[in-house]
Parts: sequence; structure tokens; C-alpha cells
Amino acid sequence: QVQLVESGGGLVQPGGSLRLSCAASGSFYRINDMGWYRQAPGMQRELVASESLVETWYADAVKGRFTISRDNAKNTVYLQMNSMKPDDTGVYYCHANIQSTYYSDEHYWGKGTLVTVSS
Repeated sequence: QVQLVESGGGLVQPGGSLRLSCAASGSFYRINDMGWYRQAPGMQRELVASESLVETWYADAVKGRFTISRDNAKNTVYLQMNSMKPDDTGVYYCHANIQSTYYSDEHYWGKGTLVTVSS
């Protein structure tokens, strides 16, 4: 059973930094895309950043402030968030597209970690 477990959320002041981590566990063939979504109160879930085997993508709202990175040896994706703003507040979800075998893949989600940016 594949699981994604996030950590690193919390309360931070405007202008501060946080680092989120998401580790994939279980038995699988390969991890393709990994990324981070967030859901602000009353809003739809939106993609913040993703890293595939060939490219990295950021939402315009976080470009220049957030950095996504992966440690493939640890099956872990990170999101370094700097110069944070109150609008960054929300539940952050890890997502991964994982191949259980060479011929099949599925989308997995973590349970989410709350990030609050407030003074």
C-alpha cells in the first residue's frame, strides 16, 4: 500500500519561511510526478508546484518565493517556502503519480498539512 506522509506545516509570520516534506512509502516501480497543492478556506484546491522527470512548474503566485525539490533516493519531495504571505495560508497536500508496475500508474494524495501565515 503506497502512502504519502507530509510534515512541516505550522504557523509562520508574514515574511517568514517554512519547509514542507512529503515521503512516499510502500512498494512501487517508479515515482513520476510529485507536487504540492493547497486549499485555502472556501477555495478550490490549486496546484502550487510540481516536479516531473523532465520539468518543474510553479504557480505564478509563488514564483520566486517557493522552491520544489526531490530526493529520489528517499522518495521525498520538499517545498521550501520563503517570503510567505497571508495568502499562502491553507492546507497543503502532497500529490504523486506513482507506477506500481511498469504498465500501471495511480494518483496518490497525502492527508494534508496546515500552513498558517499570520502575525
